[in-house]
Amino acid sequence: MAESLKNKTFKGFIWSALQKFSVQGVQFVVMLIIAKILGPRAFGLVGMLAIFISISETFINSGFSQALIRKQDRTDTDNCTVFYFNIVVAVVMYIVLFLIAPWVSVFYHEPELTKLLRVIGLVVIIHSFAVVQRSIYTAAIDFKTLAKISFTCALVSGAVGLYMAYSGFGVWTLVGQQMTRAACSATLLWWYSSWRPKLIYSWQSFRSLFAFGSNMLLSGLLNTLYGNIYQITIGKLFSAQSLGFFTQAKTIASLPSSNLNDIVGSVTYPVLSTIQNEDERLAVNYRKLLRVSAFVVFPLMCGLAAVSTPLIDVFLGEQWHFTAVLLIPICLNMMWYPVHAINLNLLKVKGRSDLFLRLEIIKKILGILVLVATTSFGVLVMCYGSIVSGLLALFINTYYTGKFIHVGFLRQMRDLSGVLFASLSMFALVYCLTMLFTNSIVQLIVGIVVGVAYFALVCLVFKFDEIDYIKSLIIKKK
Repeated sequence: MAESLKNKTFKGFIWSALQKFSVQGVQFVVMLIIAKILGPRAFGLVGMLAIFISISETFINSGFSQALIRKQDRTDTDNCTVFYFNIVVAVVMYIVLFLIAPWVSVFYHEPELTKLLRVIGLVVIIHSFAVVQRSIYTAAIDFKTLAKISFTCALVSGAVGLYMAYSGFGVWTLVGQQMTRAACSATLLWWYSSWRPKLIYSWQSFRSLFAFGSNMLLSGLLNTLYGNIYQITIGKLFSAQSLGFFTQAKTIASLPSSNLNDIVGSVTYPVLSTIQNEDERLAVNYRKLLRVSAFVVFPLMCGLAAVSTPLIDVFLGEQWHFTAVLLIPICLNMMWYPVHAINLNLLKVKGRSDLFLRLEIIKKILGILVLVATTSFGVLVMCYGSIVSGLLALFINTYYTGKFIHVGFLRQMRDLSGVLFASLSMFALVYCLTMLFTNSIVQLIVGIVVGVAYFALVCLVFKFDEIDYIKSLIIKKK
């Protein structure tokens, strides 16, 4: 990896990680406090609306913003075209949300959802005004500015959320928190960015970006629909409280997994795009990124799964206990997310959004079949079923990686086997060890200390290459 590219990657990872984990750290602490006040039902109600907001935002984020980031010769005309197109789409999507809100209430048998959806849907319009600015920073691998903005907005929205929770606003606390975060983010992106839209719109630019972005948009829609299908199923067949348990478990698991997935995806995509035509160099860097990502996320997710029960008991209390039960399979599934992200990024780097879309369709069909097969057995079995569908998706995602740069499923599994064994054996050790104690605080402390010590010992004994690679990045950066 060239010095400049290595430095860009390292700086991108550091600032993207600071952005994600500082922001999520603040939001996580705030969420713990609010969760104790509001209880599972409030989170379940907002969880029922997640798919509608996510689908609306997918129209804005997944297609043209990805095309902008990938395009090496992007122009101001391209930026302006995407800017105006996104605003129009956002307004149309909000009108749709406003009109279908009563039907959503009827579907879930929850009258409150009508007003909730009509208010929270405004975040779609707010986000659309800053997509281009965010894409410009991402393409430039300037995650330092994004980190500052995100952290500031986390503090502001967290303060608003705590005030509303203690003031008795109930479920509207979660709505107010999201609205504040969206408005703050859009405002600061405009404040920091020097780019301003001009009265320019080009159909030629639109068609050029649409050729790549349309497939990414369809893939994003499929991914969003599938990513929320568990919430829809649980909310419809079970209860708002059950969905609250599931939503909270997924949120906690997302703190390390989805954040690292976002970091890996957002950093590796623009970085690898700069060497998209150098297959040999692409393969070498690809494998390094894959191993380093797994080295970080595998032990974190396995460790989180192992101490799930004492963690929930200490920070959320007994009313959230079922969340701890669901957290184990969700963590074991989500630990693979960064690996998925790197594999899929290769297709985007190569400009093969058509293959990206094809894989998404195949994976979602298989995932739905697994979901249908497990639904009648309850929420817990559904979560364990997601591990099966996740592993099937991993096998499918690696197919074209093997075709393009000869780093297929077997080679990736060989690269990851050491870290995977160390992480899973750590999970088994910590999970069994915590059962020897009855006090939740003692269980949590012992589990964390033993887990960290065991994983570090295995790494030193087997001399994992990932440690040397991370050290070389830090030394070169210094």
